[in-house]
Amino acid sequence: MYVLYEDSGNFKAEKIFSQSDSTMQVESESGKRSKIKNASVLFSFEQPAPAALLEQGQALAQTLEIDFLWECAPQEEFEAATFAQDYFGHPPSAVEKAAVIFALNSAPAYFHRRGKGCYRPAPPDILAAALAAIEKKQKQAALQQTWTDQMVAGTLPPEIAAVAQTLLTRPDKNSMEWKAFEAAIDTLGTSPEKLLLSLGAWPHALALHQHRFMSAHFPKGTQFAPVELGNVGADLPLADVTAYSVDDSSTIEIDDALSVSAQDGDIATIGIHIAAPGLAVTRDSDLDKLARSRMSTVYIPGLKIPMLPAELINAFSLDAGQPRPALSLYVKANLATGELLSWETRLERIQVRENLRHDMLDAVVTEEALDDPESVLPHGEWLRPLWRFAQHLSEQREQIRGKPENNNRVEYSFVLDGPYDDPDTPVRLVPRRRNAPLDRLVAEYMILTNNLWGGLLAKHGVPGIYRSQQAGRVRMSTHALPHEAIGVPQYAWSTSPLRRYVDLVNQWQILATAEHGVSARLVAPFKPKDADLFAIIGAFDSQYAAWSDYQSSMERYWCMRWLQQQGMHTVQATVLRDDLVRLDCAPLVIRVPALPELERGQLVTLDILGFDELALELDCRLREVAAA
Repeated sequence: MYVLYEDSGNFKAEKIFSQSDSTMQVESESGKRSKIKNASVLFSFEQPAPAALLEQGQALAQTLEIDFLWECAPQEEFEAATFAQDYFGHPPSAVEKAAVIFALNSAPAYFHRRGKGCYRPAPPDILAAALAAIEKKQKQAALQQTWTDQMVAGTLPPEIAAVAQTLLTRPDKNSMEWKAFEAAIDTLGTSPEKLLLSLGAWPHALALHQHRFMSAHFPKGTQFAPVELGNVGADLPLADVTAYSVDDSSTIEIDDALSVSAQDGDIATIGIHIAAPGLAVTRDSDLDKLARSRMSTVYIPGLKIPMLPAELINAFSLDAGQPRPALSLYVKANLATGELLSWETRLERIQVRENLRHDMLDAVVTEEALDDPESVLPHGEWLRPLWRFAQHLSEQREQIRGKPENNNRVEYSFVLDGPYDDPDTPVRLVPRRRNAPLDRLVAEYMILTNNLWGGLLAKHGVPGIYRSQQAGRVRMSTHALPHEAIGVPQYAWSTSPLRRYVDLVNQWQILATAEHGVSARLVAPFKPKDADLFAIIGAFDSQYAAWSDYQSSMERYWCMRWLQQQGMHTVQATVLRDDLVRLDCAPLVIRVPALPELERGQLVTLDILGFDELALELDCRLREVAAA
């Protein structure tokens, strides 16, 4: 004896092995035994065999017309096995009973289940609505499949093109467009980016990279609404100093300047002057919310997205010839011994005499010219005393570090001679060595300032945001901790308040400390253990990393465009480790598959086989290894 029963929505037919009042054991064709409840059995039968019943019943069910079944069925609840006799007009066979059950069960729009083997026909109005919904769904499925087929064939349907801007950043995964797009991706075994690019949703890889970044971080665009500023800081005293700034030609936010005054033999007063936007941007103000939303200026080749509105930058940038508010650190130093005799902080106005540029001076401001008093040197009366003390500062840090800094690597500036969003724009890689004297000189005074002002905050118990490094781990915190790589007891970013939000926050704290001294912790914008300060650190780390990653990606992209524009098919590179090498002609690190085991620093020649501007990968193979 066999039974047909339902198990978790599936119909099964098996042999009865044993039976009790409420349960039975059944045995499948493979010999596996299962325990089922008698209540789940639809009917028992003697022939045909279970497998044949299921196969023949399904085949017969396919021939039954659901519309006709619905018309013939009683209007009230009925049992399928009983209805089978009415339908066929004779006592039904096991196959016929199974066929009716299978047919009724396959048409939920026509027949609503009412328990084991029992159904009720849907009312006419409900059936009509259900059939309309089914027809609509079928048409949608057909249209969705059409879109998928078109994309697989290399054509972008207009409906997909209309939402292409959202498919990578904020897709509606319940939409037909996304489901069709996802099906095409699975069929082709590709990535969303590659498929959209191949279909022409974007004209080139550069547009896709830029869209993905801007949509994620600047969905409303990068422009600020107009900002009105009062004449902030106009009543501050004007400092009697001759100050210069040194930056790249592309820099528009002049954060810092240096001055040398009151020189008496080897004793000189050196001023480090930092722009003071903290006077206009106050905690929780509208301007603060704007700055905090960006956390930092974004730098990519050919484009800069500033942290602050242009009106604010123009009012506080230390542009030559304009008196501007500044937070100044004056250090009295012995240029011969490197001893720092005293220092103080002042809030004042300064007027920078000239904004000097690295690309105009680096070639003539050499160590030899700086060390030779007789050598002709532009602004020598300003540069030489600064250089003398900067060398002492560097030596003092090296003694703490225990080793000299490795600053010999060449860095590159990316200069685009055309639009930043056109891949055909000519790109120039302008090299600049990190340890160029002007670079080192400015860096030493910024390190000194961040160290001393960080110590000022710590001394008065005023919280700030510090950057530390201990045991190789770099992190940001509200505690003054050593930065071992730099060789200072504390390091609080505070010299770029026009470009970094952390520096702006620290400037508020320094302004309060410089004005109020020991009582500053009571009046500073951020009090000790202020939870918002920790939130700023977390948000800054995350946002700064996102900006840095995008900058690196775009620099990598333009390196690849430069190689193509130069028509380079072979390149020299230096082995870093394993299969990782750095090109000698461009700031690009790549992997070379199947590179043999070579020592770090080994020179190799590579053949360029291809460029993947979407994945930002350079396909190279080893041509030869340079002689040792």
